[in-house]
Formats: sequence, structure tokens, C-alpha cells
Amino acid sequence: MTNHHPLNDPGALAAGAMLKRMAERGVELVFANSGTDFAPIVEALARDTKGQLPRFVTVPHENLAVAMANGYYRMTGKPAVVMCHVTVGTANALCNLMNAARDNVPIVLMAGRTPSSETGHPASRNSFIHWGTEAFDQGGIVREYVKWDYELRQGQPVADVIDRALDIAMTEPRGPVYLTLPREILCDPAIPKRRHDLHSLGATAPQPSLEASGHAAAILAQAKFPLIIAGASGRTQKGFDLLTRLAQEFAIPVSQPHARELAIASDHPMAVGGNPHALLPDADAILVLDNAVPWLPGTAGPNADAKVIHLSSDPLAMRYPFREYEADLLITGENVASLEALLGALRATAQIPPARLDERRARVAGIREANAERRAEVIGRVAKAEFADGSWIAHCLGQQMAPDALVVNELGFNDLGFLAPKTWGSYLAPSLAGGLGFALGGALGAKLANPDREVIVCCGEGSYMFGNPVPYHFMQLAEKLPTLTIISNNSAWHAVRVATLSVFPDGAAAKSNDMPVTSLTPSPDYEKIVGSIGGYGEKVERPSDLPDALARGLAAVRAGQPAVLNVLTRGR
Repeated sequence: MTNHHPLNDPGALAAGAMLKRMAERGVELVFANSGTDFAPIVEALARDTKGQLPRFVTVPHENLAVAMANGYYRMTGKPAVVMCHVTVGTANALCNLMNAARDNVPIVLMAGRTPSSETGHPASRNSFIHWGTEAFDQGGIVREYVKWDYELRQGQPVADVIDRALDIAMTEPRGPVYLTLPREILCDPAIPKRRHDLHSLGATAPQPSLEASGHAAAILAQAKFPLIIAGASGRTQKGFDLLTRLAQEFAIPVSQPHARELAIASDHPMAVGGNPHALLPDADAILVLDNAVPWLPGTAGPNADAKVIHLSSDPLAMRYPFREYEADLLITGENVASLEALLGALRATAQIPPARLDERRARVAGIREANAERRAEVIGRVAKAEFADGSWIAHCLGQQMAPDALVVNELGFNDLGFLAPKTWGSYLAPSLAGGLGFALGGALGAKLANPDREVIVCCGEGSYMFGNPVPYHFMQLAEKLPTLTIISNNSAWHAVRVATLSVFPDGAAAKSNDMPVTSLTPSPDYEKIVGSIGGYGEKVERPSDLPDALARGLAAVRAGQPAVLNVLTRGR
């Protein structure tokens, strides 16, 4: 059957028609880890002599590929496709797929499906693994974490299925989708698409009602000390700019706990850092903006008289099985449209007395000054300590990185204030899903989208190992993506240790010299791995050594050479 297809037309194959439609809908890159199911994909790509199809980036691990797609989307706003090998490739992709789901990143994950026929088709089973890799319900592997999953069927126009996958992924709240592709169907002639219309990806984003926006504006205008707790509102430049304007014009402080993108510049007069808990008791109006987990209820919460507004494309966070937060007003709306409506409603509402605005500004200035003093005290102490910590790494990096550098952080440091980023798109971090291994791939995807930009990874040694470091360094070499990777190496699962102490502060584990299942010793010389691709590696043993080591690492990256700094943050 396949031998009769025109060899100069990739679209004659169903596989080629699928890829061609991706390109028509704006997909530029496919991050792929291939397998025996890819035969029709490989053939279609080989027939593409006119550059009609998306560019395939070969990634030697699926978890890394999904992280790359995540970072690429968050820098460009363009959906990326990941293709992997049947069930096993899907399983490898799952951890970072969870991250994408919790972060509303519209990745289209495609996996081959083991041939269902044993004989009778040129693409029937012809390898022993084709029996072992078949599943009763392949989509069930990922169904908990995708908006939609589907298996391509005989006789369907594959271009229509691609349209549906992309549109669902790009509709608010955005998120990943999953498509399985039987090898026999991809090898068959393409079924013509019924309609050839092109429209913007996804359905029209939800708009907040004028009534709800007016109600929210009235609450904020009447408040003595309002507070904004921001989340993913900085995903777009326009969202960043609108929040900046809103905070400045109406003197509303902005806190951004567990920041994943920068929502407001660190030097903005209304930026109060990443810990809202100290401010919640005094805030009489709280706007939660695109943040599913704005505070920890066991630590602090709003006072009983505070009015709480949750504004998001999904203000109930419906994909979280249990979540109970105070709310006087729930507003459904896409971030940019919601901020525009709220800003307009605030300008149209009753004039806020200038004295009240001045009082807020003075109070926030005091909070910012206290934060600065606290950070200065920490830096002064760590500079003289035996080992560095994340605050020292972020502080020193902030002194030397390029003004437009992008920092991708995964447990490399906790307080964004020590880095003090100031521009939109200068910071990325993983979602709440807890899937380690985002930073390395996220940085590669961001670098691929911005090849001339300085990209820096800050991660713990656990995140480095989970991020598939050998595939990561391979991609740096293959795609010419030099990044600086700074490993905060405390030779332990620090989060596990902290969690144990929080639950059992006086327990046996707290008194143990070697807390069970938390040690990562003996610690490898991580800085040597990058040498396998000709990169620059250095171990940093004392805080005083870090500034010069950073200078050497950044010099290497600026010369086109990947670099790794293994910074010891605890004795081995």
C-alpha cells in the first residue's frame, strides 16, 4: 500500500497530512523521541523537500522533551508538540506532563500506538515488542492530567483531529492534550479534510462580566489596606504591564508566593515579596489573581472581616480534587481581559482619597524597607559562613547576569527578592505538581525560543538528576544551546528533611545525626558531566569563591560553551 504513494508529496500519507496541518495551525517545533511506531513519520519527513512541515527536534528523553515544550511555550505563547513512543514513551513523559497540567501549559502530547493488526498490512506487527507494548487503555496512563485524549481511527481526516487537539489545548484554562496514533493508519493514504478553514487557536477566552468587575472595583476602592496575591498573571507582557499599572495607580501592594513567572518587577514600589502571610491579617480586601494556592491555611489566612476576590479563568481550580479557600466574589475571566476590565472599573468608580493612597504607599515602603534589611542581614551572615546557600547564589547571580537574562529556578533558591528580577519574562519556575526535573528542559526550550538570550538554570542536585542531565547536555551540544547551570548541592533531600521536622519537631528523626532516606551522599562531581560535551565545569566549595566562579561560568556561556557550577551548600 505505502509503496504507491507519490514520493514527492508528504501529505499523501496520513502522517504527512497530520504534520502539514500542524504547520498550517502555527506549530513550528516538534520535540520527538522516536520508536518503531515512527516509520510513517520518518517517511513523511523525508518526503518534505519544500520545508512544509514543522521542524523536529530529536530529544533523547521524553521527560526532558515535555519540559522543553513547556519552556518554549512560556517564552513564545506558541503551542509545542511532543511525540513519543507508545506506552513506554508516554510513561517517561508523565512527570513533566503533570507539571504542564498544573501550570496550564497547552502541550500536545502524541504517542504512537502499537499496531493492532498482527498480519495483513505493511505496518502490521513485525517486532517482538509490538505485543508487549500494547495496552488495554493507553490514554488511561495520562487521563488524570490532560484535558482531552483520543485515538486516531480508520477513515478519519487526521487534519480535523489535529485541529481539535490544538483548539482544546489552547482554550482557557489551557492545558495538555493527548493523542495516540496507530501505525497502520498513519501509513495509509490521507483522508481529505472536510473543511479547510483557519481560525485562531482555541475558543474565545472568557471575559469577566461588567457587573462582577464593578463589584470587585468597589471592594478594592473602599478598602483601607487592599492586597493582591498574584500567580500566573505575568505569563504575558500585557498582563505584567497591566498589573504594574494597577498596583502603581491605586497603591495596592502585590505579593507573589511560589512565583512561576514574574508578575511585577522586584523594584516596583508596590512589590512586597513572596510571603503574603504576614500581610493577610491586616488586609481588608484581597484580590487573588490567577493563583490556585494563594496562602497556606495552616499558617495564616485573611481576617474574618476581609473581602476576598478570586479572579481567574478557573477561579474554583476545578482540576484540584480538594481546595477550600475563602471567597466573597468569584470572577471567571482570562487574565488580560480581567485586568483591563478591573482597571477600567477602578478608574470609573468613586475617587479614592489621596490621603488614603499616600498612607498605603508609606506603609508598603516600610514593608519593603524591612524586607531589604532582612535580606541584607542574611547576605552578610552567609558571606562569612562555611557554606553558601540559595540566597547567596541568587544574590551573587543578580550582581553579574545580563540585564535581559532569563533565570529558570527549581529549588535553587527560595526567595526571589535575593535575585531581584525587574523585567517581564526574566524568570521561570515549575508548577505546584511537584514533578522534579523541569528546570533543565525548561531552560533549553526557552533558549531555543531566544537563542541570543542569556539563560541560567538554578536547581538543586535532586532536580539536576531528575532533569536527565546527560540528555540535557546532549541537547546543548546538538542544538547549540549554551546555558549556565548552577547546582545548589546540599547532599540531601532537603524538602523531605524540612517536612519531617515540621511534623515531628521533637521526634527521633530530628535528633538523628543521619535522618533516614534524606541523604544524597556520597555526592558525585556533577561539574564533570558537562565535560563530556566540551563544556566548562567547576566545583565551588566556599561562599567567597562564588563571585569569581560565576564570572568564569558566564564568560564560558557568552563564548558559546555550556557551563556547570556545582556549589556546595552543605559539607559532604
